[in-house]
Amino acid sequence: MENRNCLFRKIVPCVLLLLIASCQGGESVLSDPASTHSSQLRATSSNAADSARVTAAAKVNVGYTDTPILPGSTFRVHDGERPQPLMIYKENSALRPSMISEQAPSDAIVLFNGIDIDSWASSEGPARWKYNSQFMEVNGTGDIRTKRGFGDVQLHLEFRTPENVVGNSQGRGNSGVFLMDRYEVQILDSWHNPTYPDGQAAAIYGQHPPIVNASFPPGSWQTYDIVFIAPKFNEGGLLLSPACATVFHNGVLVQNNVILLGPTRHRSLPEYQEHADEAPIRLQDHGNPVQFRNIWVRELKSTNSK
Repeated sequence: MENRNCLFRKIVPCVLLLLIASCQGGESVLSDPASTHSSQLRATSSNAADSARVTAAAKVNVGYTDTPILPGSTFRVHDGERPQPLMIYKENSALRPSMISEQAPSDAIVLFNGIDIDSWASSEGPARWKYNSQFMEVNGTGDIRTKRGFGDVQLHLEFRTPENVVGNSQGRGNSGVFLMDRYEVQILDSWHNPTYPDGQAAAIYGQHPPIVNASFPPGSWQTYDIVFIAPKFNEGGLLLSPACATVFHNGVLVQNNVILLGPTRHRSLPEYQEHADEAPIRLQDHGNPVQFRNIWVRELKSTNSK
């Protein structure tokens, strides 16, 4: 398999992060809710209460016992007995990273900034999600996809799960962002919400749990910064190099250049099938009113050829 470079440049207030990793190779209007969160959070070390919470979560029946074993792992797809990623932001913390919405880089393609949703479409025509100058919101009208396709990208998006908590596990603040319309980074309210680890926030759904749980409380704006390298196929349709992904959740590295086993599947093992070099980015309507803002993408072109 060929080796390729994944280059990631991520800006958060007052901090510049540089990651170099190797990878194998009609509309409606909605008013913005007035409530905001005044509590501040920061990363702290684990303590006895946190350990007890994680232990208790692990005992909750949140997964499956009849799914296939993941290749190279002792765990099943959606295994409820897999260790729960440690929560690193706490209720009693004094500080947290600033999630002030940042301007897109000059070379970025802006997919949503509050002006319109013209970059998106539904399976039946124009995108019908609610939106205003601040955000757009899932409203039960189905998934939306970018009108154009993308391959290797750096993707930034900001999302907010409902402040009013309804449901649990996969029924709470559920959505997802699909690279190339098929490779999902899960969106979920994972604030003290046990679920199968490969289905929690920032998981490569059904494959890779996040290294840690970097979620903020429901109703808080959160960020994903994703570097995605598309799979490559030869002329005969055989896989030359799998997809890989690096994910920062709220400024924290949670997926470190992981190799994807194939497209997203539920309760089954993925398998690669040849597809185009570029495909749309998809946002999922899973029935929960998740909100999105400040979505932009940078196409990552090789610097090794003319």
